[in-house]
Order: sequence, then structure tokens, then C-alpha cells
Amino acid sequence: MSAARLVQYIVVNGEIAKSWPKGALVAQCCHAVAAIGHLYAADPDTVEYFKDLDNMHKVVLEAPDTAKLVGLGEVLQQNEVKHKVWIEQPENLPTCIALKPYPKEEVQKYMKKFKLLS
Repeated sequence: MSAARLVQYIVVNGEIAKSWPKGALVAQCCHAVAAIGHLYAADPDTVEYFKDLDNMHKVVLEAPDTAKLVGLGEVLQQNEVKHKVWIEQPENLPTCIALKPYPKEEVQKYMKKFKLLS
């Protein structure tokens, strides 16, 4: 699998996207992406993805609210899609989900209902 055919999806909680400062929102995504890179560092797709750092492909989407983000996490868990739900503490607030890098055709079906973060 070529790194060019791999994509990493990040889905942000739309409630916080509208109310938190941009820097805080970006930090949440960075936490989730760093965690997933660490958790799945030995995964063959992750290894391939990091071979070409200058051409990584990420898609950042928005879940309309906390319930939809949590629901996505549950669907991903049920379908054994490797991901990390980032939960901000001490608020215990799910802020985003990062998937490990995957071939787009394997995970796009879970992402279709979400819009690009704007």
C-alpha cells in the first residue's frame, strides 16, 4: 500500500468547534493524532503513512454535537476500526476522534455523514 493511498480522519465535536478558541480546538486534535500515532506505531498502514511525511493526507470533519461524536466512536468500536476518542479532562468532554491511517475505501463509509470542518 502506498502512503499516497492512505488517509487519516479526524472528527471534531461541533459543539466545541463553535465555542472554543481555535488554538484549544487544534490542541485537542493534536492530542488525539499523537495518541493514535503512538498506540498504532507498529501497524503496517501507520508505518507506511509515516514513510512520506511531506505527503500525509488528513481529513478533518465535524460531528454536529457530542452525541453524534460518541455515536461514531461506538460504531467504530463495533466495527473494529482503530481510533482514539480524545476526552478532555477534568471536564470529561469528548472533543474529537482520530483514526489511525487507513486506505480510504476501508473507512470512508463511516465518515460520509460528516461535513468538512469549516
